[in-house]
Amino acid sequence: MQPGAQDGPTPVNILDLLALGELEAIALAAPAQDSLSYRALNDHLDAAVRALGALGIGRGDRVALVLPNGPSLAVAFLAAAAAAVAAPLNPAYRAEEFDFYLRDLQIRALIAPAGSASPAVTVAREQGIAVIELVEEPGGAAGAFLLRGEGKDPVAASRAQASDVALLLHTSGTTSRPKIVPLTHDNLCASARHIVGTLQLSGADRCLNVMPLFHIHGLVAGLLAPLAAGGSVFCPPGFSALKFFGWLAEARPSWYTAVPTMHQAILDRAERNREIVESTSLRFIRSSSASLPPQVIAQLEATFEAPVIEAYSMTEAAHQMTSNPLPPEERKPGSVGIAAGPEVTVLGDDGGPLPAGEVGEVAIRGPNVMAGYLNNPAANAAAFTNGWFRTGDQGTLDTSGYLRITGRLKEIINRGGEKVSPREVDEVLLDHPAVALALTFALPHAKLGEEVAAAIVLKPGYSADEQAIRAYAAGRLADFKVPRRVVFVEQIPTGPTGKLQRIGLAQKLGMT
Repeated sequence: MQPGAQDGPTPVNILDLLALGELEAIALAAPAQDSLSYRALNDHLDAAVRALGALGIGRGDRVALVLPNGPSLAVAFLAAAAAAVAAPLNPAYRAEEFDFYLRDLQIRALIAPAGSASPAVTVAREQGIAVIELVEEPGGAAGAFLLRGEGKDPVAASRAQASDVALLLHTSGTTSRPKIVPLTHDNLCASARHIVGTLQLSGADRCLNVMPLFHIHGLVAGLLAPLAAGGSVFCPPGFSALKFFGWLAEARPSWYTAVPTMHQAILDRAERNREIVESTSLRFIRSSSASLPPQVIAQLEATFEAPVIEAYSMTEAAHQMTSNPLPPEERKPGSVGIAAGPEVTVLGDDGGPLPAGEVGEVAIRGPNVMAGYLNNPAANAAAFTNGWFRTGDQGTLDTSGYLRITGRLKEIINRGGEKVSPREVDEVLLDHPAVALALTFALPHAKLGEEVAAAIVLKPGYSADEQAIRAYAAGRLADFKVPRRVVFVEQIPTGPTGKLQRIGLAQKLGMT
C-alpha cells in the first residue's frame, strides 16, 4: 500500500481498516513469537467474533478486557470492538477499582487470561458478570488464542455500523469522578486515518508500540493507524527501558510512539546501547499524551538522527487533534503543531473564537470527536459550546496555525490573582545543567491561595540545592513565577500511562 491509499473507500468499522493490508504481509509481531499475517489476523478475528456470539455476546454488549499488554490484548480488543463494545482496563487495578469500573460501565462479560488470579475475575463473578477465558496457543503466532467461557444463549454475529460504539474508556478523573467516553467506529476510523495522513504511513512502516493497550494512545496511534496503512505493529509486553533496545534490534521498526517519561527513560539508557542505536534507522519518533520539553526533543533527534513529531491528543478526540508535520515542513519545538484531523480553535470567555496570539481555551470539532460523555448531561453541557468541544487546555494559535499549549486550565497556579503556567516554569528549570526532570505544581497557601512549587529529579552525579535552583529560575522568570519551594525527589509520580501527575502532587509529596 502506498502513501495516500488511506484516501480510498471510507471504512465503516475498524475491521474495514484491516482489509487494506496485503494478505500475506505481516500485521502483528511480538518478541520471540512468529508473526501474524493480515490473512491470519482476519481469519482469527472472524473466529473470535463467532466465539463471542456463541457465548451470547453481540452488538451493544459491553466487554471488559483485563489482559497483559501484548499481541493477544491487541487482537482481543479488535474482536471485542467488532463484535460488541470493548472496554480495556488496566490490569494493575485493585479489587475496589475493578468493582467501580465494572459497575460503572455496566459490563456484560469479562475477558481475562485462562487461570487468571486477577481480582477482576473475582469481582466479575460477584457481580454476576460472565467470565470468558483467553487461552493462548503454546508456540502460536503473535495474538493467536482461543476463547472459552460460561455458556449463554448464542447470538448471531452482526456487522458493526459506523455509528455503533466500539470503545469505552474513562477519563483520568484526577479532580472529579471519571467520565465515560464512548467512541464509535466512525470516531476511531477517522482518527486512525488522520494519523496515517499526518505521518505518511505505508505498508513499509512498522511501529514499535510500547504504549499500554488500555489507553487511547496505544490503541489508536500504536495499533489502528499502522494497520490502517497496511503496515505492521510490534507489540511488546508493555514498556521497559531495560528491554527497549533489545526490542528495537529485534523489531527493526521505522517509528515508535511514546509519552515523554518513556522518551526520557530511553535517552537515559541510549549511550550504553550505542551499537543498537547506530544500527537503527527510524524514519521518525512520535510523542504524545503530554508535553515533550524542547530539551528532550533535541536530545532524541541528536541520539537517533530522526525527527521527533510531537502531537496533541486526548481520549475524547479518539486521540490525535494536532501534530507537528514531517520534514521538510516546519516543526516548532514547544508547539504541538497544526490541526491534524479535527478543526481547532481557541475560545475566549464568551465562547467565541479568539484571534491569533490570544490565549484562551482550546476547542475542537470533527469526525473523530465523541458526541458526548455517556449518561452525563451536566458534563456535556459544560464541555460543548456551539458545536465545539472544549478541551480544558489553555493555549494560543500563531498566525501559521501552530498551537502552543500554555497549561491545563485546572493546573494553572493562581498565586494571589497572578496566573502562572506551570509548563513555562518547567521548561526554564529543565535548562539547568543539573536537572533531569522538573514538574511545577500548586502548593496551598494560607494567604495567597496557591504558591508556586517544583519537584526536581537531579541528573546522576550532579548536585544542586533549593537556593541554586531558585536563583537560576529568578534570572529567567518574573518574580511571581519563581518557585518558592523546591523539593528534590528520586522520581516524580506518574499515572498508569507514564504521564507525570501534576494535580495533587503537593499532597502526594506530603507538603499539605
